[in-house]
Amino acid sequence: MKLLSYRRQGVSSIGVVIGSNVLDLREAAKNHIGGAFTGITMDKISDMISFLSLGEDGIREARKSVEKVIEQVGTVQDFKSLISIEEVHIEAPIPRPKKGIVCLGLNYADHVREAGKEAQGSESLPQRPIYFTKSPTTITGPRDDILYPRVTEKLDYEVELALIVGKEGKYIPEDEVYNHIAGYSVLNDVSARDLQMSHLQWFKGKSCDTFSPMGPYLVTSDEIADPQRLDICSKVNGETRQSSDTSKMIFDIKKIVSTLSAGMTLEVGDIIATGTPSGVGSAHPSGFLKVGDVV
Repeated sequence: MKLLSYRRQGVSSIGVVIGSNVLDLREAAKNHIGGAFTGITMDKISDMISFLSLGEDGIREARKSVEKVIEQVGTVQDFKSLISIEEVHIEAPIPRPKKGIVCLGLNYADHVREAGKEAQGSESLPQRPIYFTKSPTTITGPRDDILYPRVTEKLDYEVELALIVGKEGKYIPEDEVYNHIAGYSVLNDVSARDLQMSHLQWFKGKSCDTFSPMGPYLVTSDEIADPQRLDICSKVNGETRQSSDTSKMIFDIKKIVSTLSAGMTLEVGDIIATGTPSGVGSAHPSGFLKVGDVV
């Protein structure tokens, strides 16, 4: 399923995409569409994190409602819980995680090489995953504006596959990692390169407001046959800047999550961005982002 968080007429909700429409999951639960969500209180589906906390039960109940709606679309029955996707403002799937976003630095070999050349530094591959975080206030919707703060003149983009934790865990073995992932999304790790370099640590240069556009959807893990075989690309003003696939990660998803969870509890709704391939603005002939660019 494609899950999304959205606002409509000033009210936030969560839903499932069905064709060009959205099934409002709170309405589906309130009306028990398809016999779903019986015995589940409304506070359990108040937002995406609470819904994901239901685990497989929540996914199963949502699927019941989806199947019922698909069965009856086009009949005389009116589903007021079914809304045109054009009528909603899509937010990031997890608009405000409990933690900041955990990100992977230098996780594609071609990006390591271009970053090393740009900084005239080492191009050797990292021996262990490089983690850093971004502030929760960086998160914004996939179609919202990225604010160009006056503290930078070198605004850059980084397309990344993001995973969303669906089951709490600590010291997660690699062979159990996928059992802890609710699904996947797309995240743009927007970066102020001059701040990133001048502060000698990545948090400041990557944590300005709106620096993590995300979405539009959280695609549930059962829909992804192999997350290490996904195309990943970015465009600026229609020009392809980055084009790669997730098989080229230095550290794969199993290693990323298992290593991160050693001594640290991963919670439902946590977001992990898995790194970016080559083609970022700091190394691209077209250069950094400018005001008015469309990413």
